[in-house]
Amino acid sequence: MRAAAPGPGEQPGERGLLETALADTVRHTGASAGVIYLLDEATQTLRLAVLCGLPEEVAWPWHRIPLASTVPVSEAVRENRLVWVGSQEDMARAYPRVAASLPYRFALAAMPLPGRSRCWGGLVLLWPAAHPEQATRRERGHIAAEARGIAHALDLSPNPPQAPEQPHRVPLTAEPHPYAGPAPQAAADYVERLPEGTLALDLEGRITFVNATAATLLGRTADRLLGTRPWQSLPWLDQPAVEDHYRTAVISREPVEFTTAAPSDRRLHFQLYPDASGISVRITPVSAPDGPRQASADDRPEAARAAPAASATAHSGRLYQLLHLASALTETVNVSDVVELVAGQVLPAFGADGLVLSAAEAGRLKITGWHGYDRQTIERLDGLPLGTDITPAGHVLSTGVPSFFADIEEIAREFPHAPLISGKRAWAFLPLLISGRPVGCCILSYDRPHTFTADERAVLTSLAGLIAQALDRARLYDAVHDIALGLQEALLPHSLPTVPGLTMAARYLPAGRGMDIGGDFYDVIRLDDTTVAAVIGDVQGHNVAAAALMGQVRTAIRAHVGAPPDQALAHTNSVLMDLGTDLLVSCLYARIDLAHGRATLASAGHPPPLLHRPGEPGLVVGLDPAPLLGIDTGTDPPVTDIALPPGSTLALYTDGLVEVPGTDPDRTAADLAEHLAHRRDEDVDRLIDHLIRRAWPTGPHSDDTALLLLRTTGHGSPASLRTPPPHFRHH
Repeated sequence: MRAAAPGPGEQPGERGLLETALADTVRHTGASAGVIYLLDEATQTLRLAVLCGLPEEVAWPWHRIPLASTVPVSEAVRENRLVWVGSQEDMARAYPRVAASLPYRFALAAMPLPGRSRCWGGLVLLWPAAHPEQATRRERGHIAAEARGIAHALDLSPNPPQAPEQPHRVPLTAEPHPYAGPAPQAAADYVERLPEGTLALDLEGRITFVNATAATLLGRTADRLLGTRPWQSLPWLDQPAVEDHYRTAVISREPVEFTTAAPSDRRLHFQLYPDASGISVRITPVSAPDGPRQASADDRPEAARAAPAASATAHSGRLYQLLHLASALTETVNVSDVVELVAGQVLPAFGADGLVLSAAEAGRLKITGWHGYDRQTIERLDGLPLGTDITPAGHVLSTGVPSFFADIEEIAREFPHAPLISGKRAWAFLPLLISGRPVGCCILSYDRPHTFTADERAVLTSLAGLIAQALDRARLYDAVHDIALGLQEALLPHSLPTVPGLTMAARYLPAGRGMDIGGDFYDVIRLDDTTVAAVIGDVQGHNVAAAALMGQVRTAIRAHVGAPPDQALAHTNSVLMDLGTDLLVSCLYARIDLAHGRATLASAGHPPPLLHRPGEPGLVVGLDPAPLLGIDTGTDPPVTDIALPPGSTLALYTDGLVEVPGTDPDRTAADLAEHLAHRRDEDVDRLIDHLIRRAWPTGPHSDDTALLLLRTTGHGSPASLRTPPPHFRHH
């Protein structure tokens, strides 16, 4: 296959590497289409780099996918596993957003591209609807091998490719037909002799061949049809249903047929037969039934059907785009999510270059996010009153009517100062309203003049209502989140005590989704010059109630901290029973005696700690845990005593660290224990971050996680006297 010429800023061979690899993979696996994503580690985003076997318009909603989103390829990369979706029903259950924008029958596999030192991104393959719903073991192995091969090629590349602004499309070359003669004229003559109309479409929907009968039935000469899409050159085919039939044939690779009205009161029957090279279309006239026929929308005169494209009904592709964006907006949590989604998916969808998203606060427009502008311009626009005449933003918000300006002259007639602010050339000002209440304003801008069709105006106006609801919900979430986070920060220790002979580090990591608050906690209490108590625990739930109970449990433990670990947990359990809460708590209490190099531990249903001692391998400490706190057993938890000589490292953690989807928690814990031994000489602050990355190499965390690291250095040694840095950190 011949690679296309490198684009601006690309090194020779960069495009050819991925294009060739994807085309080979699609052929080797028998897939009908394929996509390669590259991972942008800085933004934790998967960016579409190369695709084949699919029209670009089908793939556009998936140009940029946040790694934390719930779609097959992000889940495959995040969890480092093959994701297989065998049917549309499976897709609707597991990935409703994907099913909404691709409502077709097909099978899909998503696989990470695991390199030597990093994950390069993800591979997505599609099979026709006729593919079995379950992939065989051999097929899964084949897919994994192809993904490893692509990753290996990227590892060896001296100039690893970067994701382009626009994805590169690789044509799929069909195998030569075994019965084809050397002269294509023979095939053309054969088709011309058929009594029915035939034409051929490529996978982008363009007409590549048409016979005379088809041209006659369609009412257009061949030169006006070739190279066009049927719904572009034939206005009466400009219907969402027609485009949807075409998309169904391309993606599902199943025969599709439909009947529609044509000019001159004629009805035509279309049959579409797709394969890897394109679509063959058979066209036959339908005999009119006897008697009068009810008129339909398709029976309008040709002049009425041949309305300008600007007033045409939205294409099915546009409708699915709107469905995709609507479902994506429902998944946004905070304001930054909304801004990222609009910048990453709405701007490319409408060819815009700039975005300003503002919220109405105290009679002013407070900018909450932007893209494609310099900071100086944003500072000039931020905080303008709603009644400003500098830009149309305040006007559209007060009237509730969107404004579209195709060029500088058009906007300057009403707002002379607006073109001078940003240097943009066209604008769409969309008011964000909820039940008539102004929430903010969304501005899309262009670096060149842009005429807004009726289709675009309708979709953008509808989209503005969805953005308004998402923005209002996100602002409420951010306000509640700030309160909840402040509560949790107040309940967790801001720093750890300085203890001679002991260095410490701690981390709290909120879950990747949700309130970013939960019941995980840790504490270190200095009992005397050579003794400390280290506590870690996890309250059920991820809400304010869990955080509040965590504070009560932590206070109860501190009240009994002088008692042996088993008694301290027993007293805390009594307090919890008196509170009458339905929430349960796991807890691990370690009393460390630095003078004698020993530690006494007691556990109430908590994961066992990790331990490394000098000259020994890392291990998971064997404990006999009692039931969770909140369950009255009438007995004290069992106690375990371990040696803790100087140079030992003890790691206490909550289950969020080791409960990684697709892995065994016990094996993850054992691996982390070995990691303690491998990095025994590393500073505890660096070591604790390495442990987190080891357990969650791609993040984000699916559960709250607390991690406490303690290393004995020998009582009174200089290394033990340093003051540790603040240890409450959000990752």
